[in-house]
Formats: sequence, structure tokens, C-alpha cells
Amino acid sequence: MHGALRALRVSLNNTGHTISWAKEMRYLGVYFAQSRTMKCSLDVAKRGFYRAANGIFGKMGRTASEEVVLELIRTKCIPILLYDLEVLPLYQYQLRSLDFVVNRLFMKLFRTSDIQVVAQCQEEFCFDLPSVQLAGRRKKFLDKLYHCHSV
Repeated sequence: MHGALRALRVSLNNTGHTISWAKEMRYLGVYFAQSRTMKCSLDVAKRGFYRAANGIFGKMGRTASEEVVLELIRTKCIPILLYDLEVLPLYQYQLRSLDFVVNRLFMKLFRTSDIQVVAQCQEEFCFDLPSVQLAGRRKKFLDKLYHCHSV
């Protein structure tokens, strides 16, 4: 990836165009942050998650059961939050940031600020935090990659 960006920069500079520096860039739906090492930006994904979750809350209000709301969150919002992250290196603080987004959603849904109550609700509804989901998705991705190259 880095080599592709460098090649792009050189080819544009050879034509006389200058490239303005940006704090982040989008490539295949994933945002990469300006950094010395490869680092993705999760801000757009979290914003999209909140937008979709608030849309669900806005349409359904408090009329739907928690099971229905959580199933909609699981199928419509979590994919927005975790899109392609299983193939990217994430720092621990980024994983905690993703977990915080889901914890805040549970706090809002169950009207509590107690993290132990939130954790119990997540366990009761079999709702894994993004860090746990990403670990499983990463393992599945690497297994597929290994089997693809071993054939």
C-alpha cells in the first residue's frame, strides 16, 4: 500500500502537479490516517454506526423490544462499524474505542451508566463486543487466506 502511494506521488510530481497533504485518505471504503506507520482512522466508521443506530432509534422509538432493536443493530450497524477491519492492524486503544461505541449503545438502550449492567446485558443477549468479533473475523480471514495459498 505504502509503495503504491509513493509511486502515485512520484508519477504526479513528474507531470508538474503538486499533491496537497491530507490527514486521511479513503481506499476501498477504509480510511487511513496520516502517520509514520500504517494506521486506519475509525472516525467515519463510528459516525456511520451512530447515524444508523440513531436512525433505528428514531424510527422505532421505545415501541420495539430490546431483542428487535439489538438484532437490527447487529445486522445493520455493526457491519458499518467493522467494515474490513479484520484485515487491518489495529492498536489496543482503537479496539477499546470500538468497544466503547457498543457499550454506549447498550447504556442508551437499557438506560444505565453501570458498565457491569451493560456487560451482563451483552452476555444475556449474546452480543459480543467489536474487539471479540474482530478476533473471530480475523481468524476466519487468515484461515481462508492460508487455505487459498496452500492449494
